[in-house]
Amino acid sequence: MKNLICYCDTGLLYENCCGQYHKNKKAPTVLALMRSRYSAFATHQAAYLLETTHISERRFYSKEAILDWATSNKWLKLEIINFTENTVEFKAFYKAENQVEHIHHEFSTFVKEREKWFFLKGE
Repeated sequence: MKNLICYCDTGLLYENCCGQYHKNKKAPTVLALMRSRYSAFATHQAAYLLETTHISERRFYSKEAILDWATSNKWLKLEIINFTENTVEFKAFYKAENQVEHIHHEFSTFVKEREKWFFLKGE
């Protein structure tokens, strides 16, 4: 993925943006984590999505279900609407298998433990 523009719409190269978090660098903010999670869907990195989900919530997800959702859609763009210290409101634009475009609008909450941010819940 060298010299590829990042999927999260920052305009930065993937390796200088979300790619560094996918290689075990801690996301310094909830916004960076949210963007890296979107890019993980676009690059089909189910393990990263599970690892960045808070341990109390992981039982509600499976690697297989995440991978199925990630691979069955073409991820088009991410739009950040608003964010605070521990929340991000966003729209993820994607095209489903039937080629119909959809928008996933979510208000996500994050929690920080041992100097690392985790996705807690989405509404």
